[in-house]
Amino acid sequence: MINKTAAIIAAAGMGHRLGANLPKALVKLLDKTLVEHAVANLSPVCELIIVTAPSGYEAEYSKILGDQVEVITGGVLRSDSIRLAISKIPAKYEYVLVHDAARALASTTLASSVLSQLIQGEQAVVPALNVIDTIKEVDAKGYVRNTLDRSALKVIQTPQGFTRSVLERAHMASEDATDDAALVEALGIAVKVIAGEDGALKITTPSDLAAGIRLLIPDSSKNYKVGIGVDAHAFTADKNRKLSLAGLIWEDEIGLDGHSDGDVASHAICDALLSAADLGDLGSNFGVAEAKYEGATGAQMLSESLAKVKEAGFKIENVSVQIVGNRPKIAPRRAEAISALSKALSGAKVSVSATSTDGLGFTGEGKGLSAIATALLVSA
Repeated sequence: MINKTAAIIAAAGMGHRLGANLPKALVKLLDKTLVEHAVANLSPVCELIIVTAPSGYEAEYSKILGDQVEVITGGVLRSDSIRLAISKIPAKYEYVLVHDAARALASTTLASSVLSQLIQGEQAVVPALNVIDTIKEVDAKGYVRNTLDRSALKVIQTPQGFTRSVLERAHMASEDATDDAALVEALGIAVKVIAGEDGALKITTPSDLAAGIRLLIPDSSKNYKVGIGVDAHAFTADKNRKLSLAGLIWEDEIGLDGHSDGDVASHAICDALLSAADLGDLGSNFGVAEAKYEGATGAQMLSESLAKVKEAGFKIENVSVQIVGNRPKIAPRRAEAISALSKALSGAKVSVSATSTDGLGFTGEGKGLSAIATALLVSA
């Protein structure tokens, strides 16, 4: 159902409570900004992602996110931003996930759970956690007015999911709310509540950032390694050679020259994995002198790289790859690419993005493709 699903990431807020003089979404959480984490987690389940940016920061958002998302200027209020984003979603999309960049670590699994409820017939779905503290209502003078029954209370998170028609009606009927589901409730439409997750915490203060880091690196006693990989191949003159890229075959696209299948995305990931595990590089492990790698697929090389990493005592936390070139357009098949690469790596978390170089260099001149990958490993 991914082809029917769009997502809106509200990322137009500033990060003053984080002590940052820039948009909150651009604050770094370990290796990536908050908005990059959010996009990476929604990418596997959404074909279209629209990110709302503060005025003046649109180019910066586009630079770090590439063409995997559409960046638009947000409004004064959150609801203004969401309404603007809804107007940019083509009619073919049936479901819309609305997410806050501040909840950057909400998982792909959580987004899938919300979407699953929509597919089963719900019109509005929100993830939530149980309230564990005692909640008291306090008057203006600081005295307790009432103690609330916490068994019926929930802490609401994002991403929230809606059928497109319901979300449009809700925003047309109301002015503003910090929670899109509240606008739907005002229409008298039932909102389904599902189990949320601790990882979907809202990052607002420095202590929240610290909590996010603990979620990403829960065991400080483990050994973490980071690797970077790069690969590049020229387009071939062989009209019979198909394009292999990110574990997929791209029909009607020009192939890439190479001893193997020339899959720059897979090769860059292999290079990053080997580098992180201190096992050399792509050339020293899959050299052109090795006849068995002639025509080898990216999936085969990823699988062998994974085996080497495991033998060295590591497991994959996540990998990220950015494809650089004018074509093909990655966004329509990004979810397929993520699935193919993850499958070759035995289910490892993978994010895929793409960008161009504005006509600069051999990729900008349309002579070939390149890819840059990062890999995070942890001692097994």
